[in-house]
Formats: sequence, C-alpha cells, structure tokens
Amino acid sequence: MPSFIADHPMLCAVALILIDIAVWRLISPNLANWKLAARLVIFAVFSAVLFNDGMNPMQAAPYADDTTLHLAATALQIGWWLFAARTLTVLLGAVMMQRVGHTGRLLQDLLGAVIFLIAIIAAMAYVLDLPVKGVLATSGAVAIIVGLALQSTLSDVFSGIVLNTTKPYQIDDWISIDGTEGRVTDIDWRATRLQTSQGSLAVIPNSLAAKAKIINFSRPADMFGLAVSLQVSPHARPQTVIEALERAMQGCRPLLAQPAPSVAFKASTGSGVEYEISGFVPAMGLKRETRNQLYDLAYRHLQAAGVGLLSATEGSTPPAVSGARALLERSTIFSTLRQEEKDTFSQNMTLHTYRAGEMILAAGEVSDHLFIVESGVVSVLLIKDGHTFEAGRMGPGEVIGESGILSDQAALADFSAKTYCTLYRIENEYLKPCLDARHDIGEAMKALLDFRRHAAQALTEDAPVVPVKKGFIQWLRNRGL
Repeated sequence: MPSFIADHPMLCAVALILIDIAVWRLISPNLANWKLAARLVIFAVFSAVLFNDGMNPMQAAPYADDTTLHLAATALQIGWWLFAARTLTVLLGAVMMQRVGHTGRLLQDLLGAVIFLIAIIAAMAYVLDLPVKGVLATSGAVAIIVGLALQSTLSDVFSGIVLNTTKPYQIDDWISIDGTEGRVTDIDWRATRLQTSQGSLAVIPNSLAAKAKIINFSRPADMFGLAVSLQVSPHARPQTVIEALERAMQGCRPLLAQPAPSVAFKASTGSGVEYEISGFVPAMGLKRETRNQLYDLAYRHLQAAGVGLLSATEGSTPPAVSGARALLERSTIFSTLRQEEKDTFSQNMTLHTYRAGEMILAAGEVSDHLFIVESGVVSVLLIKDGHTFEAGRMGPGEVIGESGILSDQAALADFSAKTYCTLYRIENEYLKPCLDARHDIGEAMKALLDFRRHAAQALTEDAPVVPVKKGFIQWLRNRGL
C-alpha cells in the first residue's frame, strides 16, 4: 500500500468514489464492458483501502474516541455496502442483458431493489449495530402499510413481471392491446408504451395488459395480415364479384403468394352484400400502402366487371353504354375528352382477348397501336443481367404501347397476360390526329412514358459499387482487432 494512501485512507476513499462517478459518466455507453471493468477495479481498490485502515464494513466503525473520524468512517463503511450493491446490480445487469436482452430489464430492476434492501439492512446491522429483528419487524409493518396504499401500482409491477416472463410481446413488436394498436417502445415497472400508427404514444398499465386480449402482429416475424372489406349491390352475381376481387388480388404485388390471399363472402343485408379480401405482407410498414392499393384495384376490377361499390345513396340507373365507352370514362388519360368525342372515339376501338401467359407486347417491338386494359391483370417483365423479373402489374384503365405511338421507339418491357385479359386496341392512324388536336392527352401520355422509362432504368441498372476503404485501421477491423 503506497504511503500516501496509508497516511490519508479516508481522503483516498472519497476520491475513489468521485473517480468512479466520473469514469461511469465519461465512458461511452457503447463501451459497457470497459465501464464494468473500471467499476470492479475501483471497488476492489476502495475495499482494500478500507480494510487496510481497519474500517471493516462487517464491524462497527473505529475511532470511537474521535467523533469526527468515527462519523466519517461510519459513512464510508455504509458507502461500501451501497457501492457493493451497485456493483453487483451492474454485474447482474450485464449478464442478464446478454442472455435475455432488453425484456429482462424489469427483472433486473427488481433484483437491484432487493440487493439494495439487503445492503441497507446489513449496513444497519453491522455498521450501526442496530437490532436486525426490530428493523425487520418495523420494515414489515411499514411494508404492509405501503403495500395497501400502493395496491394498484404493485399490481402493475407484478403484472409486468408476468409479461416479461411469458413474453407475449417484446420491444419493437407491433401489437394490439384491448383494441389499441402500435409498436412496443418500452416495458417498465408500471406500464407498456406503444407508438401508434398516428405517431402518438399510448401508455397501457401492465395490470390491464395482463388481463386484456393481446394480438401480436409481429409473430411470425415474416407475415403481417391485412383485410379489406367491400360492399356491393345485392343484385350483383356473387361469382362475378369474387372473380373480379381475385383479379384485384393477383394485381397486388406486395401480397405474399404463401399463405395465399383469399376472398370470402362476409355478410348480406337488404341493402348490400359484404365481401372481404384477406392476405399477408412481408413487413408491417407495407400494410397501409397495400390496403390502399388493394382497395383501388378492387374498385377498378369491379368496375370492369360491371359491378359498382355500394354507396350510401344510389342514384338512378345510368344509361347503358358500350364497354369501350365505359372504359374511356374510367381512363385517367382519355377521361378529359368531351362526350361526343368519347362516343366517336369508342367506335374506333376493337376488343382483343388474351389467355393467361400470352404475350401482348414484346420488348423491342415498336407498337403501331395503343392498348387500354379493360379487365384482367397484365404482368410487366424486365431483363437484368440475363434474367427476367417482374417489375410490375397493370389493371383496368392502364395503357400499353405509348412509346411506339409517341416516339416510334421499341417497348422497354414484355407485357404479358397474367390472367385472362380483355384489352381495347386503338390504331395509330386514328390516335395520332387526336393527340395533335388534344395537347392535354399528349402531355399526359408523355408524362407516363417518361415515368416508365425512369422506373425501368432504375430497376435494370446496377447499383454503384462503394469502394472498399483500405488502410491500417481497416486491416485491423478485418482481423477483428
């Protein structure tokens, strides 16, 4: 033991406590192992200083003849018990975090509380020489009074222990507790905190969560269910509705193929019939986008089948029009035509049908006509590194072949029928004068062509290669040093 430490043990003990506090705050949380090692070393040195000077924490404080030194020694010996309790809780916390992760934090806090309670009682018994039985009796009576006063809080605490033990959910899971849906951000002594899809924070007491119905959307981790309900007229034939909704499902690429999505009749009333589309997506973040896309596709495919969604107040029955005329009404590009122009335009459209798997327009072909999809699903295929992959799917109202019409350029992708499809064909010799006369339609088609070119380029180009950094530091990292 150095002479300075031997001559000034109390000063050195206080300095070690201050050093421990400073080191614990200065070392980055990412260096948890180094923080733990530093605390163990400081505690060992602190213990050696106390024992070397006769300040044994298992005995009453020395220097009974000097009140100041006696009080200082008593404080340091009590500090040793608290220091030991804190060091032990940190050590147990490090071990538990490696084994059970963040979900064991509540159990770690409870163990820490028990350890500190034992340390306080031990300090009172050994250092202050108080009767332990009396202390325990008094603390037991106080515990009963406090327990009755904090009955609700204790219920939350023990419910939290049950939730951490059974693990119906964990941090970052998407769950629903009694109808409140969100992502788990924290589980503490009293409550479970959820971040809802609206960005707000929901705090649910653990006692309520332990009794409530819990739905965990994150298990299994690679499947997240969704459902879309639609009401149609009771006069629509069920088979027609189901086939249209099945085509809508096939046109929705984010839906997983396995388990396969499905359509089911749900309920029937005098005013309408309700159907439900259900399926799965691979990520929670895709649920909202996929639901929106699926509803839009269902609307379009039902319209293509002559079935409209049930509205609150249905107007009078619209006059019967041809399929080509109805398709122009639904088309985003040609909907701006005047009524008489649509009547004339529809008379120059011819209907073509394609079976599933048939090629509609091949890549490299310069189209002299424009297709408008009336019904069915069209698959868009691109080639990258010699391999063909599906880049997208098209549904009712979308057009094919605009590159040949606008710029005499070949199609960038293969367009093939994924399901049985019906398409209306418009020849270039009739379409060209219309584009020259109606600049708004020409501009809309040019914008569509530009969007598709950029999308195809982004999907087929190789991502830039990030250069690998070289140097001594990278050499050490590669060898795990």
